[in-house]
Amino acid sequence: MARLSTYFSLEDAAGKHDAALLKRELDTLPGVTSVSVSGNGCLAVDYDTSGVRQEQILQKVQELGFQLRDHLDGE
Repeated sequence: MARLSTYFSLEDAAGKHDAALLKRELDTLPGVTSVSVSGNGCLAVDYDTSGVRQEQILQKVQELGFQLRDHLDGE
């Protein structure tokens, strides 16, 4: 069991609605312990690798319709 963080820079997510949607949906993934979205579209996710993989987090973000500018790995 490892606790890791991953960071994404999102193209079009800056509003409160987008932040709430991302937080609500990512919090449903098993192993996700914290989700935060800054006003400039930076998404930070803390997670436990025994419950979820980084690829699953990325997939969920894309399923929600968000495009990535950058992905900064916090591992």
